[in-house]
Amino acid sequence: MTEWWRGSVTYQIYPRSFQDDNGDGVGDLAGITRRLDHIAALGCDAIWLSPFFTSPMLDMGYDVADYTDVDPVFGTLADFDALIARAHDLGLKVIIDQVMNHSSDKHPFFEQSRKDRTNDKADWYIWADPRHDGTPPNNWLSIFGGPAWQWDARRKQYYMHSFLAEQPEFNFRNPAVLDYMESVLRFWLDRGVDGFRFDTVNFFYKDGMLRDDPADFRNKTEAPGNPYEMQYHLFSKNQPENLPWLERIRAVLDSYDDRTSVGEVGESHHGIQIMGQYTAPGRLHQCYSFEMFGTDYSAGLFRRKIEEFFTGAPDGWPMWAFSNHDVVRQTSRWAKYGISNDALAAQAGALLLSFQGSICLWQGEELGQTDTALTLDELTDPQGITFWPEPIGRDNTRTPMVWDSSAQGGFSSGTPWLPVKAPQLARNVAAQAGVAGSVLESYRAMLAFRRQSEALRSGATRFFDLPEPILAFARGEDLLCIFNLSPKALEISAMGLGAAIGPSAGVVHSGGKLQLGPNAYGFFTGASSAVLG
Repeated sequence: MTEWWRGSVTYQIYPRSFQDDNGDGVGDLAGITRRLDHIAALGCDAIWLSPFFTSPMLDMGYDVADYTDVDPVFGTLADFDALIARAHDLGLKVIIDQVMNHSSDKHPFFEQSRKDRTNDKADWYIWADPRHDGTPPNNWLSIFGGPAWQWDARRKQYYMHSFLAEQPEFNFRNPAVLDYMESVLRFWLDRGVDGFRFDTVNFFYKDGMLRDDPADFRNKTEAPGNPYEMQYHLFSKNQPENLPWLERIRAVLDSYDDRTSVGEVGESHHGIQIMGQYTAPGRLHQCYSFEMFGTDYSAGLFRRKIEEFFTGAPDGWPMWAFSNHDVVRQTSRWAKYGISNDALAAQAGALLLSFQGSICLWQGEELGQTDTALTLDELTDPQGITFWPEPIGRDNTRTPMVWDSSAQGGFSSGTPWLPVKAPQLARNVAAQAGVAGSVLESYRAMLAFRRQSEALRSGATRFFDLPEPILAFARGEDLLCIFNLSPKALEISAMGLGAAIGPSAGVVHSGGKLQLGPNAYGFFTGASSAVLG
């Protein structure tokens, strides 16, 4: 077996928004297949497909009604097989989402489970009796608003849901559920997928006694937009019983050649530690979290998260990302740190692709794409609608990929499911391809540099002690990476540096000084002898 995934770069595709080839306004598998050349030319190693399974689409595919078929809006299993074949022809690995924590309430298993307490699927989901006063069994909250419990009159019990009421949670304490989930993994592995991204990987098991989650001990000056954040989720997720299940997943993957796994750790407490725990030998290959999805774009944050992971989990492996389908795009979150959108976007790409670990790019990042301003009537996201106007929902980042300057950006011949607006239309692939200095070409150059640099793909990291907003670190024995994370020009002393190497922007080394322009970045040999100050 090879470890192709270690240090790899994965490109996340949101199927609804990548390319619509049948003109219904929704992206599809055939469209993805047609556009795979873009990702291969970019220089990525793999793609990750968000859910494309049969679904009522109340949560845009994260409410699965059939785990082993393709929803008709996206195509057919034959379309998926064609996608796999084309990706492999281009040298791209294919990772697909697995949403195992919960299903749709339209899944046949749940429809059977809710009929009564004695049928074959009665214990496949988390059911609990009400308290004596009729209220839910505990205080657990749904991320999408309200209690995490929904009353069902047929069983005269509550069922649990961390998200929509239409997304009931599986009972992973039932061995039959584990056997079924293993069969789902083998179904897709046998079709040729190269790995899985496990949604909400730390949610699978809940406290067996259904104890209340305590209040978050961290000081809060006012209630957040979502009260879910007011609890410390000690019992509704992150349970120790999760670990043997992750080991079973790893055993399944290891029974096939060259497969990988990525776990999404959604947790505001100790997320880095959980990533390390979940990627210990014999568990998941990689984990990623929301640790770098905030508004902080500081040297201290990036240094702290990377050191925290590799110090606490020297045998684990992270996958770092700056954005995904659930959060505000990085150029919108960090706009105040850039002298321009293009300069910030190019620097953020070079920064992320310099990190030790594997990397995940969200579609459109390579264009410097920004969040789309949407009105309430344009939203489809249940979370965004529930908590309007704050926090911002997820539709703003999910608007269609923009391929050219034509109507609808070349995404669809029909009316897109979310609008393509002028600010996003201006950032299209055709307008940037082959244009020196464009965000797209800066990403291509940086990806090529990472691919040929053993130091960037696997070298250890050592940070230099420099004041904000300068971030400097060595990768491997000899490669120095340096960034000015601000829109202001700066200068530092730099002795013992070797030659400039790889892509750069705004960095001049002369007379023992490094002049760092706004949002500058650069790479040099001689890290082992460099003295910066």
